[in-house]
Amino acid sequence: MRTGAEYREALRDGRRVWVMGQGMIEDVTTHPATRAMVDEYVAWYDLHFDDAWRDIALGPSDHHGKRTAWAYVAPKTADELAAMGRFFAASTFLSAGNITHTPAYGHLIALGLYCSLDEHGSPPEQIAHAARYREMIAASGRFLTFCGGGPTIGYRMRENPADRAALKIVRETDAGLVISGKIGMHTSPAYAEDLYVGSVSGLEIDGQRVTFIVPVNAPGITVLCRKIATRDANPFVAPLSSRFDELDGQMWLDDVFVPWESVFFLGPSPEPVVRWLIWHHLYGWLSKGEFTLGLALALADAMGLAKHEQTIEYLLDLVVDVQTVRSCLVACERDPIFTASGYCVPNHAHLSAGGLALLRARPRMAEILRIVPGSSLVVAPSDRDLAAPELAEGLAQSFGGGGYTAMQRAALLQMAWDHVSSALDGRESAFELHASGGVPAWRGRLRRNFASYNDLANRVAGATGIEMPAINLDHLREVPWAPRRTVTPPTPERGNSSPTRR
Repeated sequence: MRTGAEYREALRDGRRVWVMGQGMIEDVTTHPATRAMVDEYVAWYDLHFDDAWRDIALGPSDHHGKRTAWAYVAPKTADELAAMGRFFAASTFLSAGNITHTPAYGHLIALGLYCSLDEHGSPPEQIAHAARYREMIAASGRFLTFCGGGPTIGYRMRENPADRAALKIVRETDAGLVISGKIGMHTSPAYAEDLYVGSVSGLEIDGQRVTFIVPVNAPGITVLCRKIATRDANPFVAPLSSRFDELDGQMWLDDVFVPWESVFFLGPSPEPVVRWLIWHHLYGWLSKGEFTLGLALALADAMGLAKHEQTIEYLLDLVVDVQTVRSCLVACERDPIFTASGYCVPNHAHLSAGGLALLRARPRMAEILRIVPGSSLVVAPSDRDLAAPELAEGLAQSFGGGGYTAMQRAALLQMAWDHVSSALDGRESAFELHASGGVPAWRGRLRRNFASYNDLANRVAGATGIEMPAINLDHLREVPWAPRRTVTPPTPERGNSSPTRR
């Protein structure tokens, strides 16, 4: 495991990163738009060397006395899966669930890729390359992120359907492929070192979908990130948004060379690769829910509402949401499934139910956190206001009392505002609608992985006491991965362009 300082230095690699509204970023480790997130990733690496985190972040010693970080374990048992989950829960809570893509997430991509190639019957040399890449990530801590490979909206609007794929192979060489094009949203591209591009990009060789891994700083690559989440420069007012902004973005490739050892043939769906990723996603979403509950509990006390029955009902609603997802995560780890090569995978039937529960609950959870503190949430002062001589006494009277100083109560209120009413919250909510395919994809996962269709139907039919035909509902599992929405390019008559000359 490398240190945070080593990770920071690795980002000074000549990468081309453009942030909307900020321009080209010469050094992501120092620019105001990206520096804070780099610091958070540095802290993620360094917690593995913190004695307080040792038993959470590291597995037991092997016969050489070496302890492997849970972030980089390839799990073979339910106990290992559960221990990894405990680390994910603890580490994602530090960011209130706002850092969804960590280096641990990158390792899960590499593990999913290796197992998918093995199951797909991909060429043996590709399986071996993927195995070595996963081992390299586990040994070095290199940061990989994920993109399904979907095209940008402009490409999807092209008149010729053959031109609507995100990427194209410019040429093949003995050493690899040269690729050009533009791929759509993925998360933390400014901070990762490698990107895995999945099977939605449109690349094919001999009928096989082409996926690949490419360094973010490879010649010909430009990372184009969304605008930063609007935030106050004062960290007291923006305790979360001043620190956590993953900067989802696109990647543009201009004749980028990818060696054959980084090229992998897979099927049309990214689902096999993401089998561990959505587990990590759900832990991040749970941390968002747990942080919401924790804030609501603290504010109920700070606002003198801890014995108010309606407030207690609100708190109980949050507890139900949080505990439901916790229970689903325990179930998916203690009732796992196994890959053909013996790796332990969270059971997606339990996992998907938890994801759907939280996706549906999230808006109501945010609403409750806005309700609990009342109108004080809207007018909470900053630390600078509290220090202003002309306001200090009056604000102390308005916001102090009941065992809390005005500063203490304002700090909780500002935290709540930043958590559920800020631009950061808007970004995170929008991201949830698109990451992992949104509700349709989670429903599809549950539909594919629910194991009791036939058992329940036949047991109920048998309870009638009448001989019944055997019921087979296996077709219910035959659901495609959530398809992209169909885009219909405007005709020349409806669009702004002139009619195409024939």
